[in-house]
Amino acid sequence: MIFEEEISVKYSEMDYQLALKPSSLLNFLQDLASANAESLGFGYSYLNPKNIGWFLIKYRMEFNSYPVSTYQLTLKTEPRGCQKLFAYRDFYIYEGEKLLGKIASIWALVDMNTKSLLPAQKTLNNKYMPVYIKKDDDLIFQKLKPVEKVDIEKTFEVRYEDIDVNSHANNCNYIIWALEPLCLDFRSSHKIKTLDIQFKKEIKYGEKVLSQIEFIDNLTTSHTIKNLQTGEDLCLVEIFWEKV
Repeated sequence: MIFEEEISVKYSEMDYQLALKPSSLLNFLQDLASANAESLGFGYSYLNPKNIGWFLIKYRMEFNSYPVSTYQLTLKTEPRGCQKLFAYRDFYIYEGEKLLGKIASIWALVDMNTKSLLPAQKTLNNKYMPVYIKKDDDLIFQKLKPVEKVDIEKTFEVRYEDIDVNSHANNCNYIIWALEPLCLDFRSSHKIKTLDIQFKKEIKYGEKVLSQIEFIDNLTTSHTIKNLQTGEDLCLVEIFWEKV
């Protein structure tokens, strides 16, 4: 059930220190998950005519070594099955034989008309989406809470380039918005060790985004992405950094 792809990392997908941009990583993961789902019969071409879509709910990422000066990556993914309303998927990032990181994710099927969640296993009725069985070495999703004390913040507007096939901002934009208020000195001297992200609400073209950051300590940041007009929380992020 493990699906893998070799990725040639381009300079446009790295920052100026040759570290993989987190937004590029999220795009790689989304594309790999989409290709795997398509090959197993529960991808976009199967769901779109039924007006159903996959929505990403959570990521938990743990890195042994965040990709820096890495031009060839092997990405692997494994659909872990369904439990009630949610489907689980794991990812593995390799440079050659070296495991750089492991990522767990939770997804949901959404009725695009009513915006209601659908029971994944019943809706798909697919042998490649069995009942989810937990493993002892599974990553643990952290319970995230909104920023309590705002240390820095920044506003953005959702551009046409930000929206995806579901007509709302693609999930890779949320990590861009979350990290952008951090200063250049901090970003240049730190790299991600663990990252938790929870997607709560969608936002569409032309709407305004407020990105807030709280420093929990010197190496831990809490991030909240809000809809500036409604005040609703769109996304919660917590990152543990390590010094470069």
